Parts: sequence; C-alpha cells; structure tokens
Amino acid sequence: MEGLFITGTDTVIGKTIVCGLLARFLSEQGKAVVTQKWIQTGCDGFLEDIESHWAIMGIDGTSLASHKEAICPYCFKLPASAHLAAEQEGAIIDPEHIKDCYHRLEGAFESVLVEGLGGVLVPYSRTALVVDIVAELGLEVCVVAQNKLGAINHTLLTIEALKRRDLKIVGVIYNSCLGQDRRITADNPRIIEDLTGIRSLGVLPWMTDTNRLYEAFMPIGQILC
Repeated sequence: MEGLFITGTDTVIGKTIVCGLLARFLSEQGKAVVTQKWIQTGCDGFLEDIESHWAIMGIDGTSLASHKEAICPYCFKLPASAHLAAEQEGAIIDPEHIKDCYHRLEGAFESVLVEGLGGVLVPYSRTALVVDIVAELGLEVCVVAQNKLGAINHTLLTIEALKRRDLKIVGVIYNSCLGQDRRITADNPRIIEDLTGIRSLGVLPWMTDTNRLYEAFMPIGQILC
C-alpha cells in the first residue's frame, strides 16, 4: 500500500480513528508510514487529527518534525468547510501545493495515508472539490461509514460519487454507534455490498480503549495489506 485516501460518508464519523489504526498496523508490519491531512479546519495551534493519528500509533511526532509542512499543508481556525474557513482568513487553497506535499511524502515514506475532511464532495474553493485532487493523484479510496440508520443512503451516494470519477474503492469500514437496532447494523454492510459490489472490510465496535479497538481492527488491516 503506497497511498490511500480515507474518506467518510459525513463529518465526525471516525475517519481519524481508522487512519490512525491503519497507520499503526502498517508501522507494526515494518513499513515506513506517514499520515497526511491536506486541510485542517478548527485548528487552534495544533494539528488535531494528525496528533490523534500519532497518539493511536504511539508516537509523539518528533521524528516527523521536518515533514510537518507537507503533513498538513493548510490549517485554518474556523471549524467549517475548507472553502469557507480559507475565505475567512483571506487564503486561497492551491491544489498544486497539496499535490506537491503529497509527492514529497511519497518520496520519503513507503505508505502515505491521507485523511479526508468531511464527506467526499466537500469543496476547497467555490469551484472545486477535494475529491478532484484525489482523482488527479489517482489514489485508491477507503470509505468510512457509521453503522446506523441512514448509512445505506449516505454510503451509496459516496460510492456513486467515487465511481463517477473512476476512483478505485478498496472497501468500506463501518464504525459502530451506541443505541442502534442490531437488525439494521447487521444488514447495512450486506445490502450495501450487494447493491454496489464494493466489499465490506469489517465493522469496528464502539469502544474508547484504542488498544482494544486496534485488536478489533487487525483483521481489517490484514485485508487491506
């Protein structure tokens, strides 16, 4: 696995956790791996999602200090869509700079895991979407969905948008939620796989202990790698 874009069916659905877990898995397989977040919003002096990846991986990021600019090319204070957060600071997001940062990391590491922002069709300007950059780089995509009522529609729309851009989808990872009907959560991965032909990589349980969650993730890591 040289490069992978991890997108979601919405915001706050577990992309950060999945990205960190996969990075830890690759690292424990002896791979030189780095995570990247092209645009971080709601940023107040620290790289929230990247530092969450590091915490899951069990590193403090010191060894990655020289790559910090490439790891997170754009960081904005407003917790909003990338285009709006950039506008509030009078900034313009340059897709060529993002691609250059990706290629710099690609040249220094065996695997680059890119965590997306929001859903797959989030804009970075008034005329362009983040997924356009993914398509230009030709990255494979992993979809993260919350396993709940409504997941079918959100996941099908995400997969359809990716297929329209001829992007290869490696599979869907489902994050469990509390208080859901088990009949629904058992059926969601099956019906989505039946309708799209995109495989379910697995369902992660809801838990706060990242070490236990990593144990649950390991079979998914083995499928991906």
